[in-house]
Amino acid sequence: MVKVSFNSALGRKEMQKDAEILLPEEQSGAEVAVPTGSPSRAWCWCMCLGLALMLSGVVIGGVYLYHYYFTEEEQVFFCGMRYHEEDFMVNDEVDELSHQQLLQLQERIQILEKEQVELVNIPVPGFGDGDPAKIVHDFQRSLTAYYDQSLDKCYVIPLNTSIVMPPRDLLELLVNIKAGTYLPRSYLVHEEMVVTERLQRVDQLGSYIYSLCRGKDTFKLQRRDHILGMQKRDVHNCRRIRHFESHVVVETQICEL
Repeated sequence: MVKVSFNSALGRKEMQKDAEILLPEEQSGAEVAVPTGSPSRAWCWCMCLGLALMLSGVVIGGVYLYHYYFTEEEQVFFCGMRYHEEDFMVNDEVDELSHQQLLQLQERIQILEKEQVELVNIPVPGFGDGDPAKIVHDFQRSLTAYYDQSLDKCYVIPLNTSIVMPPRDLLELLVNIKAGTYLPRSYLVHEEMVVTERLQRVDQLGSYIYSLCRGKDTFKLQRRDHILGMQKRDVHNCRRIRHFESHVVVETQICEL
């Protein structure tokens, strides 16, 4: 009988080699698991930074919207004025006003002080005399545009600064009226306009007038008293727009030749 024996040291060395063959897979798995913490932290930081940017954008956008809309909304007035149908007569000794029943005129006024623009919206008059209309007074371009809603037509004329108050002055007047510290004089002023020609382009009249008159038949106006030799009988088919942008009510009469 032959007895076979192994050197214990050699056996242990071979077992160690076998173990070393299996260990790298476990160690490599451990080595892969360790770096995963770093991308996770980076992702968290990116997410936090993104949320911070989103929140800052919301805050900045909210401030802009508040400034753009709410500050302008504070300069929108729903106004009413009571006035006499008869003209107001003034001389050095007598200050007469007809005792006729007062009429009520209402309109919505928006004042864009920075742009030097006044936007007037006149609803259907309760007393039936006058047309619903929208008006733009552009002080930068010295133009006024009337949009007659009944006719769906626009009319443009140089701004009459002797009647229409500048935005800052009108804003102060309306604030005082609202506070009850000032009561406007209730009399009627007439102005007569005549249609002279049709305007083919309105895109050169400023963005506000363009927005009002775009796609509508638009005509140029001239004051009747500025046309030499024109008589009252020379005009016909007149429309009336009653409005106020100052201390008085104005009846703008627009007629065709």
